[in-house]
Amino acid sequence: MELGLLAKLSGTLANAATVLLGTLLGLFLRGKLPERMGGIMVQGVGLTTLFIGVSMAGALSKAQGGAVDGVVLGLLALVLGGLLGEWARLEEGLEALGERLKRAVRGGGGFTEGFVAASLLFCVGPMTLVGALQNGLTGDPRLLLLKATLDGLSAIALTASFGVGVGMSVLVILLYQGGVALLAGVLAQALPDPAQDPRVLLVTGVGGLMILGIGINLLGLGRVRVASFLPALLLAPILFALAEALS
Repeated sequence: MELGLLAKLSGTLANAATVLLGTLLGLFLRGKLPERMGGIMVQGVGLTTLFIGVSMAGALSKAQGGAVDGVVLGLLALVLGGLLGEWARLEEGLEALGERLKRAVRGGGGFTEGFVAASLLFCVGPMTLVGALQNGLTGDPRLLLLKATLDGLSAIALTASFGVGVGMSVLVILLYQGGVALLAGVLAQALPDPAQDPRVLLVTGVGGLMILGIGINLLGLGRVRVASFLPALLLAPILFALAEALS
């Protein structure tokens, strides 16, 4: 039986709802907590983000492409993708989008930082891809509901520090995650078992390294231009196919 639109998007809609709810709770706490408490909440999200990133990056060791190790493919994808992203000025483009949204809703300081950090954190990861495919194919939203819980909790902490810009990330969630769910039938023909497919594992590992960059930014340990690495997610399966073909 053909799934209805609502069934395919149920997990994505729940995810958007939890982020909005987390944003509202974060706005309620914003200004009511001492600055050090808001900072410790963001540090908690940052540390958890580092853990998630390390866990995901481990998938590179399972994504052998012919005779080429998955770590090497991941490195090539990041370097080439980063160069493409810098050429296309993706970081500036995402920040400019955040600034336009900031002016539209008259957001305050930290709006753009919150929008960029939340958009990347909530949309780069295996649960987004695998969960959206599962939801779009079978109507099962369980993986996305787990992601929605994590994103909602993170949204509280991020909003308490950065403000309403975090809530604007729902636009990216709806467009990207919802788009994957609606295209699940087409993608499933190329990815019959997405959880074990080496191309998905490679994308997961590259995404994990990007999430590590987000964690570093949240902890204030440096300034990683994570958005510039976004093309790496598209290049990873292409490099895998080339490695397989040349082996």
